Amino acid sequence: ECYVQNTAREYAKVYAAEAEPLEGFGQVPEIIPIFLVHRPANNIPYATVEEELVGDFVKYSVKDGKEINFLRKDSEAGQKCCTFQHWVYEKTNGSLLVTDLQGVGMKLTDVGIATLAKGYKGFKGNCSVSFIEQFRALHQCNKYCEMLGLKSLRTTHQKQRKATAMKSKNLPNSSTMKKTVPKKAREPRDFI
Repeated sequence: ECYVQNTAREYAKVYAAEAEPLEGFGQVPEIIPIFLVHRPANNIPYATVEEELVGDFVKYSVKDGKEINFLRKDSEAGQKCCTFQHWVYEKTNGSLLVTDLQGVGMKLTDVGIATLAKGYKGFKGNCSVSFIEQFRALHQCNKYCEMLGLKSLRTTHQKQRKATAMKSKNLPNSSTMKKTVPKKAREPRDFI
């Protein structure tokens, strides 16, 4: 949990360094740090500690993509969280996605990271690769994506779907393929 959240925090710092100087971008979402505490005298010897967030807790992105959340699309924090996801996705060439963004205002906690099956630069996330696929299919760019010069995922995803559809049309089907019977396999020989 600490490793995932603090890894996402490092990406958020780089994102902030690129976004904050842009005219009109404004405040950038921050992922708060989480710390692991060892308590040897306790029944549960380890605990995590983080800053208390006071206010209305909002989920700006959801791990499984099934929940529709209008605050994600309509609020400034929600749009900037979606842009952060897009930015990370683009910076890692589609190999990593920070997801499950939630918190109070621009302060986020309890995030997740999805990576491709093989991981990303030795890091394996704690969310399914399907979250990356869902993000690629469902993300809608907003003005903050445009301000950062991020490439639209719509055209990339549509091109990939079209190419897949074309390949499947060009594949021969079983009724047009010649049936061939393999030649009898040679008997193994003993060598002296």
